[in-house]
Amino acid sequence: MAKTAPEGLITALDIGSSKVSALIAQKGDGEELVVLGTGQRESKGVKRGYIADMHATELAVREAVEQAEKIAGFNIEDVWVSFSAGGLISDLVKLEIDLGGHRVEQADIDHLLKTGRNAIEPNGRMVLHAQPTRYTVDGLAGVKQPLGLHADRLGVEIHVVATDGSPVRNLDLCVRSAHLDVKSIIAAPLATGFACLSEEERELGVALVEVGAGVTNVSVFAQGMLTGLASIPMGAADITDDIASAFGTRRAQAERMKCFYGSANMSPRDNHDMIDVTPISSEDGAEGSRITRAQLIAVIRQRLDRLMAEIQKELRRLNFEDPVGRQIVLTGGGADLNGIADYAQQALGRTVRVGRPRGLTALPDAHAGPGFATLAGLAVFAAADPVDLRAIEAPQMTVVRQNPTAVLKRFWQALRTNY
Repeated sequence: MAKTAPEGLITALDIGSSKVSALIAQKGDGEELVVLGTGQRESKGVKRGYIADMHATELAVREAVEQAEKIAGFNIEDVWVSFSAGGLISDLVKLEIDLGGHRVEQADIDHLLKTGRNAIEPNGRMVLHAQPTRYTVDGLAGVKQPLGLHADRLGVEIHVVATDGSPVRNLDLCVRSAHLDVKSIIAAPLATGFACLSEEERELGVALVEVGAGVTNVSVFAQGMLTGLASIPMGAADITDDIASAFGTRRAQAERMKCFYGSANMSPRDNHDMIDVTPISSEDGAEGSRITRAQLIAVIRQRLDRLMAEIQKELRRLNFEDPVGRQIVLTGGGADLNGIADYAQQALGRTVRVGRPRGLTALPDAHAGPGFATLAGLAVFAAADPVDLRAIEAPQMTVVRQNPTAVLKRFWQALRTNY
């Protein structure tokens, strides 16, 4: 019988289009994150990052978490969940208050953050993150800790990530139906950035391209924070479908061919290496065919060409245009494809590396690849416990946006009445 979980335990749950994976970790004595258990199940109820079959997804969540619990030896109650569907937007809200030249006290910072909480206008979307990133003192940007400084004006830049509400509510309901409390729902690109990118990379500027099964998320980091997001409804599962369609085989066989024989790059030897292809139905006695490795790679590259063209388009839209010193990090299950970094480097004209999860101790080899970067990032994000304005109590006084002229009129009217 599994024991009750100890204090400080973090459980991450990544619900993707191809797999549902869970990870249980705990902070060690040196503040490092130690992995205690992991679990994984095939995802059959998620399409392009959206919940399409509640029951199938709930079952996969239960089984993945139970597997992780069995290895860890604990029962867990709450989880940090990733959200990887399209529709994510990233915005920066800037706010200033007058201080009159006195030293910045903690009460001033608290008041600024509470005012910032009311200044967020999601325009009908659901806010996933509202995090203060940097402060400004008299217009000077990039101040990390203003406490104790003299200032006439104190400002803050709030990073807001929002999305459509219904897909998030469906995700939340699905996890709660598996008898788990949702600690928080985290935007997948934000979590993946914590796992694959160093603080210096996020400061200098880098693009993170997560090639998932059904969705490819493109995110740009600069000055230490996520500055832009885009989602492309295409991923590694589309390559698998192309192989299955081109050679008349089952998806499972096509996936195996892609993983064992597939590559993003072609070599002269590929015209001589032969691959056996099992037909979709062997009931009528149909014999399997044989193809060259070059034929398989040609199909893979056709889809990759289309995907890289879309990625390039989104990078330009996100103003990630200067090729000098602007690196791209590939992650997600699609980044496991042999030779994809070299191929992407030629296609995108930039330095490209494959990002793998880091910052976790005792992470099993099976979960140490780029396909599990979001899962690891959820745990790292949870351990960092960044400030979120949604957790701050709203100020007692309601902030009302009014016409300044109308306010002055009421002010003078009050003076005449009382004096």
